[in-house]
Amino acid sequence: MCNIISINVSLGFRPLRLFSVTCVFSNMEFKTIGGSVSIRKVPVFLKELASVSSLHNTIVQAMDADKIAGEEHISLAVEKALRAVENGSNVARDTGVEIMRFASGKRQIEEAFSMGVHEGDMNVVFVVLGEPGDVDLTIQDLKEIVSEKPVLAYSESKNEILASQFSITEQEIKAAGKSSIPLLVLERVALVDILK
Repeated sequence: MCNIISINVSLGFRPLRLFSVTCVFSNMEFKTIGGSVSIRKVPVFLKELASVSSLHNTIVQAMDADKIAGEEHISLAVEKALRAVENGSNVARDTGVEIMRFASGKRQIEEAFSMGVHEGDMNVVFVVLGEPGDVDLTIQDLKEIVSEKPVLAYSESKNEILASQFSITEQEIKAAGKSSIPLLVLERVALVDILK
C-alpha cells in the first residue's frame, strides 16, 4: 500500500507542485519526458519501453502528448491513479494503464487507449514512476528513444483534438471561452470515477 504525501515532480524545465508518494516498500516519484518519436510498429515500441521499465524497476507509461492539456493534467492523472491503487478502487491492474485511464478522462480501459501511442510520427510524453535514482536512469534511457522537445504544455493548437478527446461541446467552449479548455480537461479527469 502507498500513502500519498507528495510526489516530487519535474516536468521538463520547471518544477510543478510537490507531492511525495511513500509506499510501504519504497519512496517513489514521477517525472516526465516528452518529444517526438517515429513508431514503425506499436508492439515493438511497447516492448522496448517494457525493457527499459524492467531494467530500472520503474513504471513507464507513454501517451499522445497532443492530447495532454499541460503539466497539471499529468499531475492530476498520476495523483488520482495512485490514490485509486492505494485504496483498491483501481480499474486497471497495471498502474501505468490506470494513469492513462485518468489522463484520458475515460472510465473504461478500452476507451483510455485512445491516449496511447500509434504508428507513425507523433508527439509523446512518457510518465516515469519509481524510486528517485531509478526514475533518473529510466529518463536517461528514454532520451535514446525520443527527440526531446516541449510537447507537454497546453497550446491553442491542441484545442480541436482536446475537445474531441474529452467530449467538450461547443456550448461549453462558448460559455467558458477557448482559454478554459485546459480547465475543462482537468474537470473531466477529476470526474472519471465519480460520473458512472
